[in-house]
Amino acid sequence: MVDLAAVRSNVRRLRALAAPARLMAVVKADAYGHGAVPVARAVLEAGADALGVAHVGEALALRAAGIGAPVLAWLHTVDTDFGAALAADVELGVSGWELAPIAEAARALGSPARIHLKIDTGLGRNGATEALWPELVRAAAQAEAAGLVRVVGVFTHLAVADEPARPETREQLERFRGAVDTARAAGLRPALRHAANSPGLLGAAGLERPEDMLLDMVRVGVSLYGLSPFADRTPGELGLVPAMTLRSTVSAVKEVPAGQGVSYGLSYVTDRPTTLALVPLGYADGVPRTGTGGPVRIQGRTYPEVGRVAMDQIVVDLGAPGLAAPEHGLLGAEAVLFGAGEDPSASAWADAAGTINYEIVTRVSPRVPRVHLHATEHGVGAAEEQAAEEQAAEEQAAEEQAAEEQA
Repeated sequence: MVDLAAVRSNVRRLRALAAPARLMAVVKADAYGHGAVPVARAVLEAGADALGVAHVGEALALRAAGIGAPVLAWLHTVDTDFGAALAADVELGVSGWELAPIAEAARALGSPARIHLKIDTGLGRNGATEALWPELVRAAAQAEAAGLVRVVGVFTHLAVADEPARPETREQLERFRGAVDTARAAGLRPALRHAANSPGLLGAAGLERPEDMLLDMVRVGVSLYGLSPFADRTPGELGLVPAMTLRSTVSAVKEVPAGQGVSYGLSYVTDRPTTLALVPLGYADGVPRTGTGGPVRIQGRTYPEVGRVAMDQIVVDLGAPGLAAPEHGLLGAEAVLFGAGEDPSASAWADAAGTINYEIVTRVSPRVPRVHLHATEHGVGAAEEQAAEEQAAEEQAAEEQAAEEQA
């Protein structure tokens, strides 16, 4: 279940923190597993200025769904279809080699590409190195003079903004200012400078000069979905609401004696008579195989997952015998792995699996149906809207038929 009202609330919170900078909502990886198209619509309704994705294919899927807002795609391969991207008015990140094929695609199309030049200020992934940056901005300026590109942005990505005490973030921002100066000296006039990710934005208030972080635009990902990028701060402390709830139902309940092994490898053995509940979610659904001990909430209480996570199921030890009787109502009861409020958090499962909450939500597989709540601002979902439209059409047809009969 994905609560789009929570997504909208998070966008408004983040916009308030970013102002007057613009806000780019990152919806790559199927909106971190939340559903790219419905999330994109929700964030734009709530005031996001632009969308960000990794791959051109993700941007084209948004365009195919009728989403016309600015979209930036920044991670390319030699097989990326730049022509299709430009035809769909997709803005493109450029780290170096991409400039030439993008310029050729623009020449073939007959209109300039809108590009954002990326400088690697310390993360060590894509982006031009500081040594190659002057060459890239000169080439971009030449392509702009030839009418093949418009450099609308310059950006970088922060490596350790989720650890605010570390000095590298300040050093990266200093390098970025120098890179922007170099671009301007080459004759470029980018309207958008952007560096801040979710932790950068959420931690900006603690900086001596927050504007050095916020710049003209921020790119936020995990915080859109109500998750904290910090190890020591909860979503609630940041004013965020988790949007995704992963839940199923108890599909089997049974009494077992002390000494009962559970799941592959028998790494868990009961130390007393107890009741085990089976929940049909496993690593094929995105539950980490390494997540032994992860929390599951059933009938208002939270219990540990026990034994190895299997492909299709997990086992929960309910801690006491005698609970399999029908009067306890456990068969078919809701089982929540993570969500908001009193439900366990995605971060708790991340801790159990030795990973981060980003991975927990992003890895939920397509086998798990996504149900989107509050698909429109007034709280009526798409299914309800369609049903209402169909009912109205039926009523109108009935009225027309009655009028014809009376005539």
